[in-house]
Amino acid sequence: MNIAIIIAGGSGHRMGQDIPKQFINVYDKPVLIYTLEGFQKHPQIDAIEVVCIDGWHDVLWAYAKQFGIDKLKWVISGGNTGQESIRNGVYNLEGKVSDDDVIIIHDGIRPLVDETVLTDVILKAQKYGNAVTSLPYNEQIFVVDNEISTVKYIPRETLRRVSTPQAYKFGKLDWAYHEAFSKEIGIYGSSYTNTMMVELGERLYFAAGSDKNIKLTTKDDLEMFKAYLKSDKDNWLK
Repeated sequence: MNIAIIIAGGSGHRMGQDIPKQFINVYDKPVLIYTLEGFQKHPQIDAIEVVCIDGWHDVLWAYAKQFGIDKLKWVISGGNTGQESIRNGVYNLEGKVSDDDVIIIHDGIRPLVDETVLTDVILKAQKYGNAVTSLPYNEQIFVVDNEISTVKYIPRETLRRVSTPQAYKFGKLDWAYHEAFSKEIGIYGSSYTNTMMVELGERLYFAAGSDKNIKLTTKDDLEMFKAYLKSDKDNWLK
């Protein structure tokens, strides 16, 4: 089976709204539902779990019923950090899935996940055991040495920028979260599953990405999302 864990446990203060950003309505539909629809429609996704901010579970179930998200099987509470939220989602699947099942982790506020991206991340994870969505880095990167100048740069050909969705076979993923939290490795700050895996000594494999796969963090991001929805060029924008 292929099971999606959608992370929607944040409060989204940077958006400056009165409700969590994953529940902001865009053209009469919550952002989170756009995200869930991408997984609902994908033929290789068998079930969905959402790690949801407390107080919004019933709202999410109601929206899922309204918009036909019948692959949603579990809604659980998040933690105090992103890594705690993902951990909660992983632990909740213990005894419900097998070690070889592929778990796809995705940010609930990335509502434009592309079908081809999802397909590739699943395929690569089945082949290699894990897969992280990635794209080339197209800007120049310089290393700061005294705050105002530099004499060193990093060749952009050696860089990839990664995001979600990312996928892992459940047995290794479950082991990794138990290991990381017991030893306090890769669980603080901006750590995510991919960075945690590397800190635990695992090799990661790249899967396809998309520039449309934006993360809605600010009001400008929200306006960009609305522009994509209005665009009539979606058939060639990959």
